[in-house]
Amino acid sequence: MTPPGAPGPLDGFLALAEKLADAAAPIVMESFRRGAVAETKADMSPVTAADREAEAAMRALIEAAYPDHGILGEELGTQNSGAEFVWVLDPIDGTQSYVTGKPLFGTLIALARDGAPVLGVMDNPALGERWVGCEGRPTTFNGEEVSVRPCGELDQAWLYATSPHMFEGDFDAFERLRKRVRRALYGAECIAYGLLANGHVDLVCEATMKPYDYAALVPVVTGAGGVISDWQGEALTLGSDGRVLAAGDGRAHAKALAVLNG
Repeated sequence: MTPPGAPGPLDGFLALAEKLADAAAPIVMESFRRGAVAETKADMSPVTAADREAEAAMRALIEAAYPDHGILGEELGTQNSGAEFVWVLDPIDGTQSYVTGKPLFGTLIALARDGAPVLGVMDNPALGERWVGCEGRPTTFNGEEVSVRPCGELDQAWLYATSPHMFEGDFDAFERLRKRVRRALYGAECIAYGLLANGHVDLVCEATMKPYDYAALVPVVTGAGGVISDWQGEALTLGSDGRVLAAGDGRAHAKALAVLNG
């Protein structure tokens, strides 16, 4: 693993990813708790003008720096999706929290190489918190290395999910897991994965996720020593089915997978 500060093959991309987060933050915060209005998209999810403006600003920076790269954004669509490198953008992950004044939302920025996430930034401008994960480097939280904590038993594990309503056809599987853990909590949005990387949370289980919801979280979790996969234990790619299981301890991850698939 490359130590912080040492040059690596993804350094230029990492610098751009942080520049994207810096560009999105003031746009996002300009409307936070200042009457941001949410429209309803065709999939019934909310979107604000800040979502679109922040994504447009990030896309412009990518296009200027790496015009041959692809971009997959939640709000403004996909371009050059067959490129080796594809940026995956969610300008405000947790828009429902954002429009209701709750500061648990984040800007998610990922870079995928051949469909596999290799770099991820999760920025929470409301709280001044940023996680950075990059293949070959330890995950950092506000510039300091972080790591997961050991927790091998499900009955000792603290579990997060954004909402129990996200499981749709998978509710029975999630309920099996919920009943086995120490406590299940809801509503942390993407920040739950940062809390796992920092060693405060043991499991995050979610479903109905899109690539822009999870791609940035993969390097953040793995760079902190955690495990993140789909519900079959397979590595997450841009083509995964949207069911995500993250754990700080590989033993808990294996046991949780067995419960979900029981």
